[in-house]
Amino acid sequence: MSSSSSSSSGGIGFLGLLTIVFIVLKLLGKITWSWLWVLAPMWIPISLAIVIFIILGICYVCFKR
Repeated sequence: MSSSSSSSSGGIGFLGLLTIVFIVLKLLGKITWSWLWVLAPMWIPISLAIVIFIILGICYVCFKR
């Protein structure tokens, strides 16, 4: 008999949980932030990744010559 086990970890993650907490606090009226900042944990990492890729692309083009 052979026994195999596989485990996969999944889940919401810290930024997802933080986003949900901010949304709940906003809907309950506990914070009066704009929705831009309530949803910031979702868009800030994406924005940083885009900026990094743009910088890397510029560096690649400049140093390729």
